[in-house]
Amino acid sequence: MMPNIVPIAISMMVSATSSFQSMASVANDEWALLRNSGTVVLMRHAIAPGTGDPEEFRIDDCSTQRNLSEEGREQAREIGRAFRRRGIRVSQVLSSQWCRCLETARLMNLGDVKPQPALNSFFRDRSTDDSQTAQTRRLIVEHRPKSGVTVMVTHQVNITSLTGIVPRSGGIVVVRADDEGEVKVLGEL
Repeated sequence: MMPNIVPIAISMMVSATSSFQSMASVANDEWALLRNSGTVVLMRHAIAPGTGDPEEFRIDDCSTQRNLSEEGREQAREIGRAFRRRGIRVSQVLSSQWCRCLETARLMNLGDVKPQPALNSFFRDRSTDDSQTAQTRRLIVEHRPKSGVTVMVTHQVNITSLTGIVPRSGGIVVVRADDEGEVKVLGEL
């Protein structure tokens, strides 16, 4: 009876290995998208425990905000290293004015970070959803003819409003504006 288990185990290992190789191939294909002109990365800030911000939140005082954990800081650094390992050319880095986004963008070390209010969270005040999403869409359309990648570090609520995708902390949605100015999702990392 025991000899029959060996072929089954080998078959399962081969199947698992090809599944992992297939997943790695998909991930590499998504990274390859970042070599195309006009591509934009919508990235949710790195790991910051909790949800939303405290009631006493002030944009100019990081101590009143939900901030990156040490794990989040390392995650941001690793994402930046992944860009550099793959030779992804970043033309600009835009960030929400929230401290966790600015810190994520700076720790990635992909270039000068420019605060962009359109990328600010509207989690607590949904009344700005439409206008901020329209502004973000315009930023993506403006990047279309440019070379290199624009990295936009923002919040889950912003990315979901624009793309319908709910990214994890540090998650990346790759988008590009088409010739008609519509933002198209190319993939996720």
